[in-house]
Amino acid sequence: MKLPTLLTTALLGLTLAACTTPEPALAAEKTKPYPLTKCLVSGNDLDSMGGPITKVYDGQEIKFCCKPCIKKFEANQAKYLVKLPK
Repeated sequence: MKLPTLLTTALLGLTLAACTTPEPALAAEKTKPYPLTKCLVSGNDLDSMGGPITKVYDGQEIKFCCKPCIKKFEANQAKYLVKLPK
């Protein structure tokens, strides 16, 4: 008698878990897209070093041309964020 109850509870739990929206999907919906075609740090084309690298900082998507630009940005975010159009 306990086995059918246990199976029903397990199936109900799996069904509810499948219906919920995962947290990363919610975060992606709130992310502002990157509005520029150039690297925020260097000003180079995003494809100049083999393709853009995308990161999200405080809900804003930022694209970089290379890894060294990420380090420069992270060292002084305020300096570069003012370059984004409002």
